[in-house]
Amino acid sequence: MVDIQVMRNGTRVVRSFKPDFVLVRQHVRDASEDWRNLIMGFHYGGIPSINSFHSIYNFQDKPWVMSQLIQLQKKLGPENFPLIEQAYYPNHKEMLVTPKFPVVVKIGHAHSGMGKVKVDNHHAFQDIASVVAVTKSYATTEPYIDCKYDLHVQKIGNNYKAFIRKSISGNWKANTGSAMLEQVQMNERYKMWVDECSQLFGGLDIVAVEALQGKDGREYIIEVNDSSMALLGETQEEDRRLISEMVLQKMQVLCKANTMSQAVSSGTIQSAADSTPPPPPPRPASSRPPPQPESGGPPSQPPPPVPGRQMPPGQGPPPGHPSQQGAPGQAPVAQMGQSQDEDTMQNLRKTFAGIFGDM
Repeated sequence: MVDIQVMRNGTRVVRSFKPDFVLVRQHVRDASEDWRNLIMGFHYGGIPSINSFHSIYNFQDKPWVMSQLIQLQKKLGPENFPLIEQAYYPNHKEMLVTPKFPVVVKIGHAHSGMGKVKVDNHHAFQDIASVVAVTKSYATTEPYIDCKYDLHVQKIGNNYKAFIRKSISGNWKANTGSAMLEQVQMNERYKMWVDECSQLFGGLDIVAVEALQGKDGREYIIEVNDSSMALLGETQEEDRRLISEMVLQKMQVLCKANTMSQAVSSGTIQSAADSTPPPPPPRPASSRPPPQPESGGPPSQPPPPVPGRQMPPGQGPPPGHPSQQGAPGQAPVAQMGQSQDEDTMQNLRKTFAGIFGDM
């Protein structure tokens, strides 16, 4: 169950409901937010989502994602997948090895340029290490790239787009301040990048690859974002429509299956075995045909019927009763066992007649 707070006529009202499907469009963890407890709750409840909660949980730490990108580079080669070099420090105590300067230090898990500092010398690097000590978090370093523009390659379902972004405010972070955005033609190289990244963590329905185009003419992949990626340019409305259509398609497949299973488990939908009509009521004892007399022995007569006698509720007819023979739902093994019992009784009757018949 999920509780949300809404405002109605200036009054805050809490609504509770059980979600059928979840679309995640914001970061699970950021500089001042942490929604992991909700993600775990949705996953615990088996709620389907875009992207999957398994992949979203794996995206909560950028170094964890970078480790997957390193494996992709080993598979594809540095020419096909030009991943930027990165060093990882689990805490400030490990920040003793001085990298080549200038470098970009990224502290913890944050987005939109937060927690990122350009360091030009080892004195500034020592200062940043002291800041990392206060945060009690990990840090990474990357070589500073003097770039021409940022490159954003996105994939929503089977739709691909590519954008370049140039800073016009003078900030070395192109994703902060004023920037000029332009959609560019998608090519096979960019498509291969985003297709390979869409296979991470069991598959990503929405994914974006962020890269840099350096002034040296080289490209550098710096990170990958999941369904929380930002929508850019004049195609944002189209992208929202693509996402909504994909959500509807997923719901038609996943939510219908969940609804059917819930209905079956709650008894709303009966199985074929439950819909089998009940056996007919037993016939009166007086309609039972008398058995044929055996040679040398007296015929056995059935007990006379008792007028008005009824079978107790919940008790079936006795074994051997005609209503049990050929009744709907009767197992063949039970019928076979019943006929064997009758043959045994007939043989016993013949045996007793042979022994006591001459007396």
